[in-house]
Amino acid sequence: MDGFKERKRYNSFVGYFRERYGERLQKIVVDAGFTCPNRDGAISRGGCTYCDNRAFHPSYSSPDKSIAEQIAEGIVFHRVRYRNATRFLAYFQPYSNTYSSLERLKEVYSEALSVPSVKGIVLGTRPDCVDERKLDYLAALKDGKEGFLDENGNPPVVIIEYGIESCLDRTLARINRGHDFATACRAVEMTAERGIDCGAHFIFGLPGESREDMLGYAAKINALPVLSAKFHQLQIVRGTRMEREFSEKREDFVTFTLDEYLDFFVDFLERLRPDLYIERFAGEVPPRFVNETPWGLVRNAELLRMLDRRLEERNTFQGALAEIS
Repeated sequence: MDGFKERKRYNSFVGYFRERYGERLQKIVVDAGFTCPNRDGAISRGGCTYCDNRAFHPSYSSPDKSIAEQIAEGIVFHRVRYRNATRFLAYFQPYSNTYSSLERLKEVYSEALSVPSVKGIVLGTRPDCVDERKLDYLAALKDGKEGFLDENGNPPVVIIEYGIESCLDRTLARINRGHDFATACRAVEMTAERGIDCGAHFIFGLPGESREDMLGYAAKINALPVLSAKFHQLQIVRGTRMEREFSEKREDFVTFTLDEYLDFFVDFLERLRPDLYIERFAGEVPPRFVNETPWGLVRNAELLRMLDRRLEERNTFQGALAEIS
């Protein structure tokens, strides 16, 4: 456990930022008005069966405002909670934020990086929405070759977050992702080859997956050259196709009480390689988007404290059972 920061029993992504950049870098969600290839008909329509982007969309973030306006309002919003935050990351989160022409991408990324307090960009996207030209540009951007340098001459932070969601192709097909796990692996490898920091997102509790299936993600994630990972429990958002499937085939879903999820995630964390940074282990959907809140209204900060306590109670840590080849 000697390598973990902030007296944790796992690698915290907040700790990574503080170590590498000397401060907390607060994400500000921005909406550039992009869509997804499984919404606009390029692959399919309707999007992923669990998805309603409004469920994680802050009020200040809206595509009818400019990127700079959204960032300005986001800074005001976040300074209520993080009063000491001075540097920010523009987090292009809704939908697929590399799904456009390279010229359009350069335009919106440049607008964000032109805001003086913005240290870099984080791009939430799909593995099938990158190619070599886009990744080459992002590599040049993070190497300082596109002219965006801060007052100390440092290049911007550039992070790509891939929504992978499941490591099982049968699940990806069932939730209408429109890509397979091999596509995700290729995208991550292409990104890492260029030295771009890369994260991945996964959901626990998707239909048809057993607890053992989910624990099996760990070995597959360990083999990927990702810097960080986000995890959260499946939440059934009102009005989605997943809500109907959950109602009709509830037996196909593994659900967790809060205590069960804490123990499950500790089991999972033990299997993860210890150098992987954990950005999130559970999710919060505003209550108005769900029919029930089985865990109550527990905020993320309290969930993190509960995870710390459970790791201490079990006297274990990230990577305790990891098999690293």
